Amino acid sequence: MFEIHIKLKGPAPEENDLDSLLIDFLSSIGYIDEPINSSDIEEIKRSVPYRLFKECFILRSDRSWTPEEMMGVLSTTRPTLYRHLNRLKMLDILEEEARGKEKLYRLRHGSLSSSWNFVEANIKIAMDHYRKKIEKIERLSGVRK
Repeated sequence: MFEIHIKLKGPAPEENDLDSLLIDFLSSIGYIDEPINSSDIEEIKRSVPYRLFKECFILRSDRSWTPEEMMGVLSTTRPTLYRHLNRLKMLDILEEEARGKEKLYRLRHGSLSSSWNFVEANIKIAMDHYRKKIEKIERLSGVRK
């Protein structure tokens, strides 16, 4: 199942700060909570979901990660890691590779830009399905276009 939250916001912040841009982006798609103030921003920077995305998948997009490696980098537990991995998997931006009994994860095609193409395609499919449902609702209710 594909799931994303879409929030129409203004353009990206003007500053050239990776953390600000990532926090803005990740909160816009519902992966992390929207920061209210500067203490929220600092808390987000230390959080597991943010660090997972930034440290494992953005800054090291050249490699695949085992859950054990990610748990070590993030100093977190398996359930916490998988809760956030599953949220990213629902966005359809991760590749999951099986190597024996071990699973490895990375951004699709090792790139945020390339993996985002899958998100856009899924959004288009979802919107097309909504359109068909709307047309059927109108047809069944007798409402004319």
